[in-house]
Amino acid sequence: MQSDLESEIQFARQHNIGDILRRSAVRLPDKIAIICGQTEWTYKEFDTACNQLARHLLASGISAGDKIAVIARNSHGFAVIRFAIARIGAVLVPINFMLNANEVRYILNSSRSKMLALGPEFIDIGLEAISKGTDVEITLGLPSEHQSSSLKTDLRFEGLLTGDATAPKIHLDDRSLAQIVYTSGTEAMPKGAMLSHSAVLWQYTSCIIDGEMTTSDVMLHALPLYHCAQLDVFLGPAVYLGMTSTITSEPSPDNILALLEKREISSFFAPPSVWISLLRSPLFDKTNFQKLEKGYYGASIMPVEILAELQQRLPKLRLWNLYGQTEMAPVATVLKPEDQFRKAGSAGTAAINVETRVVNDDMLDVKVGEVGEIVHRSPQLLTGYFEDPERTAEAFEGGWFHSGDLATIDEEGYITVVDRKKDMINTGGENVASREVEECIYLMPEISEVAVIALPHPQWIEAVTAVVTVKEGQNTTEEAIIKHCREHLAGYKTPKRVIFQHSLPKNPSGKLLKRDLRASLAK
Repeated sequence: MQSDLESEIQFARQHNIGDILRRSAVRLPDKIAIICGQTEWTYKEFDTACNQLARHLLASGISAGDKIAVIARNSHGFAVIRFAIARIGAVLVPINFMLNANEVRYILNSSRSKMLALGPEFIDIGLEAISKGTDVEITLGLPSEHQSSSLKTDLRFEGLLTGDATAPKIHLDDRSLAQIVYTSGTEAMPKGAMLSHSAVLWQYTSCIIDGEMTTSDVMLHALPLYHCAQLDVFLGPAVYLGMTSTITSEPSPDNILALLEKREISSFFAPPSVWISLLRSPLFDKTNFQKLEKGYYGASIMPVEILAELQQRLPKLRLWNLYGQTEMAPVATVLKPEDQFRKAGSAGTAAINVETRVVNDDMLDVKVGEVGEIVHRSPQLLTGYFEDPERTAEAFEGGWFHSGDLATIDEEGYITVVDRKKDMINTGGENVASREVEECIYLMPEISEVAVIALPHPQWIEAVTAVVTVKEGQNTTEEAIIKHCREHLAGYKTPKRVIFQHSLPKNPSGKLLKRDLRASLAK
């Protein structure tokens, strides 16, 4: 039995996700914390809203350990509920808003979520998901960037930002579960990665140090907050440091460019596909980028030609490549600005709180240039997959977390991801890294985007296939692309087929959906 004194000491030493907002509000009460649509909150106002929502969650029957699922686009409401959930020791379950009702129901049932918070656009899908049986007992309507919460839910966000604004006194160990983030990986059914408060906070520290983030940064959050990249690599550290954050639910090039100028944004994250869309926008050259100094990307490697174009058109911009995965909370390695061209295509080296190796099947370090699997040790790691001991044991075999990503490592310790372990193209018995073929095709000035995938083939079993989009006003042919690749790559790496499309499928985070491409083109 813990004594009263021990309990008070533990509470005095408490450090969890909910605490970092309060501490920023104490340090910087009058600084603007959140700008979203017509909403503008200081850190004091942000913290007050968090306390009021937290108390209403408790009053509605939510307690520490209960799961709260969220399906919503980016908004000030998403930011508040994220920290309110943490402040009472409940568990956040962010859900991809592109899922259908059956897929949502699976996650709700798998996580045993007790509450479902819904943005206005997802009320119908959410209510349909819970109509056929889940553990959800109560629904909460969240606002969007420009719209109030729905009347169809049990509770409405606007009605909960009232009453007692003192922080609820919740004793919470930093090893307590903070969130369950579902990751599809290469399996058919998604896995729930369990991340503790401690894991997420260690990851914030890695991002702040290796990403050279500061309190004076002004950050734009345009990619979906349900994804761990925008939520925990950027929004979390921004609140931790006390930055000013602009939140938008519209990641279109025109909206992003307008906000970069209007809000004098100095720090911005987007996957390469979004950076490319900004470069291709007619508004790009009309935008004032004087304040934009820090650029971050992830999800895939930035093509060298795009790096060169960014350097030419935005000479003040310094870039970081952040590689990782949900299970790492998520940043694992970082390629810093000074290495963007010197180590082009690399994912960099391990973040400050991460230890990373590239190993063979016997868990021995591979030699320089050899392909192996990336494995990690870190306090940022998940504590396991929710109610899935078999997958957890497989992931942590040998006392290291197995990423499932294949990579090489050079003589300086820089890691280059070559492919997912289960996505490597095997054509005629030879392994082909799709990334290598993509980089070759990106050398062609006519190409806007490319995805290299494996499609079934009667002779080669898997045929290297390039799916490309061409820049507006440009032209090329299948024969020209194949000829170009043959001049730069071994014969077995050269695409057997080139398919032209107007666009490539991506999720809301901008990550290329190669599985969707394979499924649609293999028919």
